[in-house]
Amino acid sequence: MTKRILEDVKINVKIKLAALWVALMFLYIYADIKAIFQPGIIEQIIAGGVEGIQITPTLLWVTAILMSIPGVMVLLSLTLKPQANRWINIIVSIFHIGLAIRLMLMPGGWAYSYIYSIGQVVWLLLIVWSAWKWPKQEA
Repeated sequence: MTKRILEDVKINVKIKLAALWVALMFLYIYADIKAIFQPGIIEQIIAGGVEGIQITPTLLWVTAILMSIPGVMVLLSLTLKPQANRWINIIVSIFHIGLAIRLMLMPGGWAYSYIYSIGQVVWLLLIVWSAWKWPKQEA
């Protein structure tokens, strides 16, 4: 009988970054879905505003662009050359960390939303760390 040994395969940084962006998108989606279950939120959406923020075509356009960025980053993480890949991942992650912190500081947040925001910041910091520590032989 042959002995099976578990192998720890080294994961390419590009794949690791893409997976982290996918994980981040899940956190965004779960947080948004869960928000719909807050009492009174559907009524606020129908009335055209949520937590005092007026829902306008411009707001929807801006949020559509912001929430499309992680999906684009999956593709860019897999296709860009290492040097450009490193910097675009660091810059975009830091921008999204700022957004997550800004949302955490807004009044009226529910406890669960802070958990999602903290998770988002953790994933984004992992992206920054992975991009920053990209091995030289792969760069």
